[in-house]
Amino acid sequence: MLNVVCLIGRLGSDPELKYTPSQVAVTNFSIAVQRSYQPKNGQERQTDWIDIVAWRSTAEFITRNFRRGSMIVVHGSIQTRSYTDKDGNKRTAFEVVADEVFFGEPKRDGGPSRYDSQVPQFSEPQPAFSTAESGDFEEIVGDDELPF
Repeated sequence: MLNVVCLIGRLGSDPELKYTPSQVAVTNFSIAVQRSYQPKNGQERQTDWIDIVAWRSTAEFITRNFRRGSMIVVHGSIQTRSYTDKDGNKRTAFEVVADEVFFGEPKRDGGPSRYDSQVPQFSEPQPAFSTAESGDFEEIVGDDELPF
């Protein structure tokens, strides 16, 4: 079975670093993600708010480097949590546990840098193989000549 999530979205608020009684770092925040389809009637794509929880060094990294409105890439898994609300009703919450996070956009020019990441410059993609005729190989005409 597989439980893998990859989300790209923007933080709805500044993440706040907290510690458990045993001094484990944790942060909870929500990100806004757009749905992948565009309605045909010209309306904007719908946005979903996804709850994220991060632990230990990942939580510390997020609170140091991301702010409200920052684009973030989150790799993780979905977990459920059951609780009883203030009216005594049993509820289930779904959240993504972040295993890895990445910057979702390059640092802004002219403004203060929130992180020291450099965006790599990519050149025109090159083919992984040569299509030119080569005299290094013998042509096999039929399947009968294959060695397997």
